[in-house]
Amino acid sequence: MEEHFQEDLACLSDLDEKSLLESLTGRFSRNHIYTYIGDILVAVNPFKQLPLYEKEVSERYKCHEKSSLPPHIFAVADRAYQSMLGRLGTGPKNQCIVISGESGAGKTESTKLLLRQLMELCRANSQLEQQILQVNPLLEAFGNAQTVMNDNSSRFGKYIQLRFQNSSVKGAKINEYLLEKSRVVHQDEGERNFHIFYCMLAGISPQDKEMYGLLDPTQYRYLNGRFVQDDMVQHWSAKYSEVSNAMDMVGFEEQEKVDMMTILAGILSLGNITFETTDSDALKVSEKSQGWLKATAGQFGVQEEELLRCLTCTMSVTRGESIHRLHNQQQAEDARDSIAKVVYGRVFGWIVSKINELLSLKLDSDVALSEIGILDIFGFENFAVNRFEQLCINLANEQLQYFFNHHIFLMEQNEYKEEGIQWETITFKDNKPILDLFLTKPIGILSLLDEQSAFPQATDGNFVDKLNSKFKASPHFEVVKSHSPLFTIVHYAGKVQYNASGFLEKNRDNIPANIRALFINSVTPLLSVLFAATISRTGTLMPRKAKLQAVDDNFNSTRKQSVGAQFKHSLAVLMEKMFAASPHFVRCIKPNSSKLPDQLDSKLVMDQLRYNGLLETIRIRREGFSWRPFFKEFAQRYSILLLKPDMPLDKESCISILNTTELRGWKCGSSRLFFKYWHQEELARLLERLGKAAVVIQKNYRAMSCRRKYLVLLAEVRRQQQAQREREMEEEMRMRQKLLEEEERKRQLLMEQENKRPVSPPVPLPRKKKPEPRPRSIFTGIAQSLHLAPVPRPRSKQFEATPFDNDLQESSDLMKLLGQPGDEERAKEKRKKRNNTIRWFKETQVRKVARNGTFPCWFHGMITRRQAEDLLIDKPLGCFLIRVGQSREGYTLTYRGADRSRHYMIEMQSNGKYVILGEDRAHSSLPDLVQYHTQVGIKPLMELLTIPCGQQCDHEPDYEELKAIVAPAMMNSSSVDSEEAIYEEPDQVHLKLQRLFLPPGQNPGLDGNKPPVLKRVSDRRRRLEAAELEHKAEEETEHIGRPVPRLYPSIRLAMREIQQIQQQFSASQEQTAVPSHKPWGPWRKKDS
Repeated sequence: MEEHFQEDLACLSDLDEKSLLESLTGRFSRNHIYTYIGDILVAVNPFKQLPLYEKEVSERYKCHEKSSLPPHIFAVADRAYQSMLGRLGTGPKNQCIVISGESGAGKTESTKLLLRQLMELCRANSQLEQQILQVNPLLEAFGNAQTVMNDNSSRFGKYIQLRFQNSSVKGAKINEYLLEKSRVVHQDEGERNFHIFYCMLAGISPQDKEMYGLLDPTQYRYLNGRFVQDDMVQHWSAKYSEVSNAMDMVGFEEQEKVDMMTILAGILSLGNITFETTDSDALKVSEKSQGWLKATAGQFGVQEEELLRCLTCTMSVTRGESIHRLHNQQQAEDARDSIAKVVYGRVFGWIVSKINELLSLKLDSDVALSEIGILDIFGFENFAVNRFEQLCINLANEQLQYFFNHHIFLMEQNEYKEEGIQWETITFKDNKPILDLFLTKPIGILSLLDEQSAFPQATDGNFVDKLNSKFKASPHFEVVKSHSPLFTIVHYAGKVQYNASGFLEKNRDNIPANIRALFINSVTPLLSVLFAATISRTGTLMPRKAKLQAVDDNFNSTRKQSVGAQFKHSLAVLMEKMFAASPHFVRCIKPNSSKLPDQLDSKLVMDQLRYNGLLETIRIRREGFSWRPFFKEFAQRYSILLLKPDMPLDKESCISILNTTELRGWKCGSSRLFFKYWHQEELARLLERLGKAAVVIQKNYRAMSCRRKYLVLLAEVRRQQQAQREREMEEEMRMRQKLLEEEERKRQLLMEQENKRPVSPPVPLPRKKKPEPRPRSIFTGIAQSLHLAPVPRPRSKQFEATPFDNDLQESSDLMKLLGQPGDEERAKEKRKKRNNTIRWFKETQVRKVARNGTFPCWFHGMITRRQAEDLLIDKPLGCFLIRVGQSREGYTLTYRGADRSRHYMIEMQSNGKYVILGEDRAHSSLPDLVQYHTQVGIKPLMELLTIPCGQQCDHEPDYEELKAIVAPAMMNSSSVDSEEAIYEEPDQVHLKLQRLFLPPGQNPGLDGNKPPVLKRVSDRRRRLEAAELEHKAEEETEHIGRPVPRLYPSIRLAMREIQQIQQQFSASQEQTAVPSHKPWGPWRKKDS
C-alpha cells in the first residue's frame, strides 16, 4: 500500500485517476499536504495549522538535496533561489514561481511561506528583508475580503518581483492587477467588504474614532449594517495593530496614515447619504443624512456645497458654455457609489506605488541584478451570480493555464520532434481557443465590450446580443435564453454563466470631470495627490516622477483606456515577464467546499485534478525530459568534470563528460541534450564534490602562502628590532662617555680653583658622614626597560587571552609594517563620520531622547563597544544600555547575555520610527522600544530587557561630544547671581550626569552647591529661554506624534449632528408606537 503514498507521483507504477486520487487522499489523511510531480509541487489546503514551518524546518531545507527531505513549499523556494544563483546545473537566470488553483485552495498562504523562506535564504542583516515580509499583511488588509468560497480571498492579483545582487536582496516591486472595487459598495449574501474596514472599526481607540468621524459599525450601509461577532472583535483589533505596524515598518509617514484612515472613514460616511425629491422634482439630501454629507465633506477635505453639486448634477462644457444636467435619484446614487469605488481604488493604487517607492533599488542602474518573481493571483471562481469581475478573474486563470500547458506540454513535445527524439505524443486539453475567444481582435469578447462601451446609448442587452450573433457557433460559448443579459463560457475548469448587468458601466469606469476637479482641490493632501496622479496603460497609479516618462498614459488623455483594455494589456506584460524566466509551478488543491479540516471531497478533488491536467502532467514528467540544454551551454557548465583545459564545446565533448558520470536515461538530439528532472541534482552533486575539493586545496595553499609571508615579515620585524636595540646601546654608550668627560672637566676645574686659594692654617674638619650610594644612570634604566616582559593589555573578563597577547610590542610593530599608506585618510574619514553622527544626534534626536533636560539612565552617549562591554561585565543577566553609533546614524543596544554581551543595531526608518535590525516591529521612540522588549524578547534568542545599566561606573561614558547639547550655558555659570539661584536637595543621578557633561579641566566639586545643570539653570534669563524652548519642543513633539485630519473640527461637529438627528428620529419612532423600528433598521444584521 505504501506505493500509493509515493512522495513523487511520477514514480507511481499504476498511472490512472484512481491511483492518483488514492495517493493524494492517503497522504492528506496523514497530514502530508505536499506531493511532487517531478519538479512540480501539489499542495492540498489543510484548513488548519500544521507544525511544518518552524525555524528548524526552514533551516533543514536550505541547500538540501531533493530526495533527502519530504516535499515542501520551502523546497520550491530553495530550488528557485539556487537556480537563480546558477547552482543547480544551469547558469544564473531569472526565475518565477507560479501559484495557481481555485479560490480557497491556499495560494495566498503559499505566497507568504515562499517569501519567508526566500528572505531566510538571502539573509544579509538588512532591514529590507523585514520590510518585504510586511508587504503581504498590508496588501491583504486592503485587497482581501471574505467570500462564500474563502474567508481570506484575494480580490486582486499581484506579481512580486524580488531583485537580487549576488545572493542578497536589494529591492522589490509589486505589480497589482484588477482590484474588485465594486465590493466597496456591494457585497452578496454571506460576503463582506474589504478587511481594512473591519480592522479599522475594531482596532481604533475611541479617541481616534472621534477624530476620524467613525460611529457604530452597524450604521454603515457599505457594511450591510452588520459587524463581526463579539468573539471576532479581538481578532480584527489585533489585525489592525499588525497593519499599522506594517505601515510603520515599510516607511509610511504618520500624517499619511491619518489622511488615509480619514479618507476610508469618508467612504463609509458617503455610503449613508440618501436622496429625496423636492416639489420642483430636483434632488436634495434627505434630512436624516444631512449630517453624513457634512461628515463626508470634512473627511474628504472639500466644501459641502461642492460635494452635493457633484452628487446631484453633471456639468459639461459645450462651445464654451457650461451645461448642468440634474440627476434623478438612481443617477445620484450611482454617482455616490462611483465616487466611493474610485476613491478606494486610488487609495489602494497609492499604497502599492508607495511600497514600490520605499522598497525600490538603491543601486546604480548599470549594476547586474537577478530576479525571482512570485505570482499570487485570484483563483478560478464560479458563483451563483458571476459578474464582470469574475469574467476578468477567470480570463487570468485561462492565461495561467495556457502558460502551464505551453511549458509542460506544447514547447517540450515540439522540441522532441525538432531534435529527432523518439516520442509518443501525449494529448492534453489545450485552452488556446478559449483565449482567442476573449482576446482576438476585432471580434473577441473584450474587443466587442470596448466597442459597445464607446456608444453612450448602448446597453448590456445589446452587448449580449452581439456576443450571441458572433459566437453562437463556437464550442466554447453557449447562448442563454433569458430576459436577463446572460451568456455562458465553457472554461478549462467548467461552464460559467455570466450576468452582463453592469458590464458596460464597469468597463467604462468614467469619473465626471467635476468630481475629479473637486478632489484635486481638496485640502487633504493625499486625496489631492490621488486624483492628480497619472494612470498607466495597465490601470495602476504611477508616481509623480514617472509623469514625464509616460505622456500617453496621462489620465487627461482623450483616449482613456477601458478597464478591459487595461487588464488585457497588464496580462500581456505579465506573460512577457514570465516567459523570460524559468518557471516553477505550485498547484494548490481545495479539499472541500466547507472549509473544514481533515475532510476531503473526492469528487471536488478529482474535478480539480482533471481540469488542471495533472494526470497528463505526471505522464510527461515520468516519460519526458524536463531539462534540455544546448551542447555549448552544457559543455561550458560541466567541462570541469573531465579535468581537461581548452576542451571544444561540441557534441563529442558533452558525450565524453556524460560517460565519466553514472547518469542513465538521458538522450542526445541534433543540437541539445535531453535529461530527466532528477539529472540536474545529480550533476549538481558532482560539481559540489569538486567544489569542496577545490576549497580544501585553496585553503591549504593559502595557509602555506600566508605562513611564508608571515615568517618573512616576522624576520624583518625582528631584524629591525635588533637594529633598534643596537642603536639604543650605542647611543647609551655615547651619553655615558659624555657624562664621564663632563665629570672629569668639573673635577679638574675644582682642583684648579683649590690650587689658586691662599695657604691658611689648618682648621679641624667635622666628622664625615657615611657616603651614600651613587644614583643609577637614567639611561641604564631605559636600556633595561626595553627588555622587560610586555604587560598584557586590559581585556574584558568575558574574553580569554590569546597567544598573540604575550608579544604586544612585536605584534604592534608587525601591524605598523603591514599598515597601508591610506591609514591617515581612513582615520580622517572615521573622524568625519563621527562628527556627522554627533551633528545628526544634536539636530534630530536629542529632543526625542532627552526628557526634561535629562537622558534616561540606560542611555550612555557615544561610547565604544569595549566600553559598553566593560560597563556590563559584572552586571546580572538581562542588564542593558543604549549608545549612539560612532560611524552611522543610529543606535546600538548592548545586552548582557548568559555567556557574553550581545550588540543589537537599532535602525532609524525614513518615517522616524525605531526598529531593532531583524525585528518585525517599529516603535515611535526609544523608550517605547525599551518598554516593548521588557515584555517581548528580542529575536532570535528572545532575550528580555530587565535591568537598565545606570551611570554609576568606574569608567565614565564618553559624553564629551554631547556636552553642549543640553548644557550650553554652563561655561558662564560662575558669574550668576547667587540670589537668583534655586537651591534644592541635590539629586544623585543629575549630579552624576552633570559631572559627565562638564568641560575638560573643570572641577565639578566647585559647583556642588548649585542645582543640577541638566534640570535647572540658575540664571533667570536663561531659565526663561530654556523653558520657552522646552515648551516649543513639547508642542512640536506633540504635533508630530499626534497628526489630525485637516478639517477635524468640521468632522466633529458633523458627528454630533448625526447623533442628534438619530436621537430625534428614535424619539419620533417611539411616539408613533412602532417600537420594532430602530435607526438604520434595514442594515442592522448580525453574521450567523
